[in-house]
Amino acid sequence: MTDSHPALRQRSPSAERNREPILAVLREVLPATGRVLEIASGTGQHAVCFAGALPGLDWQPSDLDADARASIAAWIAHEGLANVRAPLALDVHQPDWGMQTLDKLDQLDAVVCINMIHISPWSATQALFAGASRRLADGGVLYLYGPYKRGGAQTSPSNDAFDQQLRSRDPAWGVRDMEAVVALGASVGLVCDEPIAMPANNFSLVFRKRLDAARV
Repeated sequence: MTDSHPALRQRSPSAERNREPILAVLREVLPATGRVLEIASGTGQHAVCFAGALPGLDWQPSDLDADARASIAAWIAHEGLANVRAPLALDVHQPDWGMQTLDKLDQLDAVVCINMIHISPWSATQALFAGASRRLADGGVLYLYGPYKRGGAQTSPSNDAFDQQLRSRDPAWGVRDMEAVVALGASVGLVCDEPIAMPANNFSLVFRKRLDAARV
């Protein structure tokens, strides 16, 4: 391990808090080997934590933000991990996610997306699911983590306050209805397991691609 570009390595307190609970779920739902695309990787703390703990996986981080990509690259260099690729500037809204930039990763064994869908417009969630349906191998996993409403209601006062804060920043943002997200997945052949309650009023949603999923 080297102290490479320490000034570039961003740190997120929430990423430090939630990485171990998320990793515990990923150990159960991801394959032992295969190719994983992480969308909206943020600081890169998750990418190096998960890839380091799951060395059989070929981990591809991505983020639209240039500073985030610099942080991800600095974390990869710092940890010296061979199974993490250089971060991509991937936009789910682009046709086919701009997958031509992913070299020959035509099919993915898993897609991981943490804390994105509430900090983006609903169209980003729709594009995420459409792309995952196309690019995941049969039986592949789409893993989502974050806060959700259930039955149209917030699950805690803190989530309600967080939702209001998000919508004040951008009316297109906000905590999503879990049922709407699950239904969106089903519409493109991604079937959700039983939701997994996580610390701090968050949930893990694990979607699996049906063998007969239609290409969308």
